[in-house]
Amino acid sequence: MDRGTLPLAVALLLASCSLSPTSLAETVHCDLQPVGPERGEVTYTTSQVSKGCVAQAPNAILEVHVLFLEFPTGPSQLELTLQASKQNGTWPREVLLVLSVNSSVFLHLQALGIPLHLAYNSSLVTFQEPPGVNTTELPSFPKTQILEWAAERGPITSAAELNDPQSILLRLGQAQGSLSFCMLEASQDMGRTLEWRPRTPALVRGCHLEGVAGHKEAHILRVLPGHSAGPRTVTVKVELSCAPGDLDAVLILQGPPYVSWLIDANHNMQIWTTGEYSFKIFPEKNIRGFKLPDTPQGLLGEARMLNASIVASFVELPLASIVSLHASSCGGRLQTSPAPIQTTPPKDTCSPELLMSLIQTKCADDAMTLVLKKELVAHLKCTITGLTFWDPSCEAEDRGDKFVLRSAYSSCGMQVSASMISNEAVVNILSSSSPQRKKVHCLNMDSLSFQLGLYLSPHFLQASNTIEPGQQSFVQVRVSPSVSEFLLQLDSCHLDLGPEGGTVELIQGRAAKGNCVSLLSPSPEGDPRFSFLLHFYTVPIPKTGTLSCTVALRPKTGSQDQEVHRTVFMRLNIISPDLSGELPPGLSGCTSKGLVLPAVLGITFGAFLIGALLTAALWYIYSHTRSPSKREPVVAVAAPASSESSSTNHSIGSTQSTPCSTSSMA
Repeated sequence: MDRGTLPLAVALLLASCSLSPTSLAETVHCDLQPVGPERGEVTYTTSQVSKGCVAQAPNAILEVHVLFLEFPTGPSQLELTLQASKQNGTWPREVLLVLSVNSSVFLHLQALGIPLHLAYNSSLVTFQEPPGVNTTELPSFPKTQILEWAAERGPITSAAELNDPQSILLRLGQAQGSLSFCMLEASQDMGRTLEWRPRTPALVRGCHLEGVAGHKEAHILRVLPGHSAGPRTVTVKVELSCAPGDLDAVLILQGPPYVSWLIDANHNMQIWTTGEYSFKIFPEKNIRGFKLPDTPQGLLGEARMLNASIVASFVELPLASIVSLHASSCGGRLQTSPAPIQTTPPKDTCSPELLMSLIQTKCADDAMTLVLKKELVAHLKCTITGLTFWDPSCEAEDRGDKFVLRSAYSSCGMQVSASMISNEAVVNILSSSSPQRKKVHCLNMDSLSFQLGLYLSPHFLQASNTIEPGQQSFVQVRVSPSVSEFLLQLDSCHLDLGPEGGTVELIQGRAAKGNCVSLLSPSPEGDPRFSFLLHFYTVPIPKTGTLSCTVALRPKTGSQDQEVHRTVFMRLNIISPDLSGELPPGLSGCTSKGLVLPAVLGITFGAFLIGALLTAALWYIYSHTRSPSKREPVVAVAAPASSESSSTNHSIGSTQSTPCSTSSMA
């Protein structure tokens, strides 16, 4: 047998050979006490929130989500991820995320390819990396007014209150609620819409089971019922720091009847669960569990019945999706630490990396200014003894609530190049023997040039200023000279066809609009690229148009204050398509919703001709098949294709254009 499959085989054998549990009549003596974090730690991810709601708004143009986050005193770090999948080949609708926090937060935001608008308090939220999304200042309102403010912009899809989250996963387009209006209610289950991980690990307790000899240990996990009672699978990850032959343990999992378990353990263990369970490497192999007591005393009795002498970990959790247990007891002496006793001495929490990320760089009036807020420094428990540029004679000023370091581009050791002014911020911290250094930059905007280019092939070799409906066009945005410290990104693009054709949206929120607009890989120099395929519904076709793109230069590392936005445009000539009205070879996957004039006239004439021929044929059959005695004068009226021609005539004179299947009415 493969050595890698041996632990699973042993676990399955232990599970299948276990006898059904029996309840113990006598009282189990086991005094549960908190276990030190070095002996056991349990973290979990859950969709249960203290207050929340999920509603459906299928026809809304804007998907609105509201998060109220409560953090303890002092700055906290938060990882916020927005996740969406393409629906019918296109990215989801635009999203407004309202982020309300009560204290300073260092935010790491991930929302790749999502047209996101973020409303937040800029004095409390600091981005660890430039967000690259549209932002709005959130007014200082109480919760009820924030909900009203958000609802004015669109129906609220979800809202939740979270206490000290470490990470949040928000899934877009997943709202399954039966409500049409979102109103906060206590103890809600957000389902697949939102999952989060608390920063504080779950309370782990342990005890000795009196009267049982040996060193077998039990790990007991009790999952409490949630607000909803739908089928759930809880993934349980167990990592025990023991040598393979040093462990004799049982894992007891108890939860509501609708909960099943997916177990991922790094050691052989006896399994004792409610519901059904399976192992990660064989998830389709479900094993039926047992009916277990739903009280702590009853579960301790089960552990004693299974000959466990030590309860190494006993944890009670809200309904979770993922639970991770890390323990290092391995059948040894149980070490507990009562809650009031601190197991580790306090230490200086100053983080030089976070401190340096708080330095804000501002560039204006041919000068570079560095700002560091004292409040954030105090929250990090850092003591600063100096803030200078590379030239130590240029020192920061103390302006009450902040340190300000300012210098013209011509002094303090500034390095001036064709596109960049660079220097170095040097911070001396009392707890560090060496100074902390950070590169700081300002763009020389007078020397930068932004160009928008249209090409007729994906090789981007021959530029053009002409597009033809039905032909694929390729676009590239360049900045010269190139700036390696900054990232050039494409925020939005649209094609203005004037009063006849209206506006065709190509890119919004760094996401393609329509399934015939494609974001391409950047050029080797990092220039953003995309392609689009334009069709016209009817005629007349505009002869000119204006392609406009908004681009942003964002620092690869640094503050969002250094972002630079520019709008570039170019005039385009539009030539009439081929009279055949057919799509060019290789583009049949992008079908047009409209027809050009020759095709419309051809269909109209064909319909008229077919109608006339059918009428003549029916009259011929009628006149030659009825008996002479029953013949009566008949007035024959040919049925013209009036509906087709009138519809055609009505449509001629207005133009509708679309990048493939995404229509833009004139």
